Amino acid sequence: MVDGKDDRPGAGVDEQGEPPAEERTLDEALAAAREEARQNHDRWVRAAADLENLKKRMARERAEAVRFANESFIRDLLPVVDNLERALEHARVDGNGRSIIEGVELVLKGLVDVLQRHGVTKLDAAGTTFDPTHHEAVAHVETAELEPNRVLEQHQPGYVLNERLLRPALVSVSKAPSGDAKLAKDKARG
Repeated sequence: MVDGKDDRPGAGVDEQGEPPAEERTLDEALAAAREEARQNHDRWVRAAADLENLKKRMARERAEAVRFANESFIRDLLPVVDNLERALEHARVDGNGRSIIEGVELVLKGLVDVLQRHGVTKLDAAGTTFDPTHHEAVAHVETAELEPNRVLEQHQPGYVLNERLLRPALVSVSKAPSGDAKLAKDKARG
């Protein structure tokens, strides 16, 4: 007897030579469990392959989106290029400087409109308080006419894209004259 089973020849079979019904039921249950495990494994393999295919497709779509992300912006700029070409052609034929000025003004207006449609706004800094998050000081000018830390002159405008700084404005900033700065420090101390 091994593991509680009768291991004698002929033991564990009925009169027809078949295993008892209990053993047949266990064998059928085992076969069913093995079949279910095989099916589950097949489903898992298919799901893993589907996931891998999805990852590859998403990577392709992301690369495509990045590649053509500026498509609508560029499409909106094409009429500006056309207008600039027309202005140059008209200036060549007419020979009058006034027409080229008007043409360039129209092109600039068209370009500014395109930028605004795409969320780009211009930062005008002249006369405002210096803000290092939006301005880049290229010079400090001593003056008694303005309070210190004010933008005296804007050399180049800054631009913001949907509230994100694209380029800071280049500015000259006022500072107190040397004598006044020393007086201000003395007053602060005492």
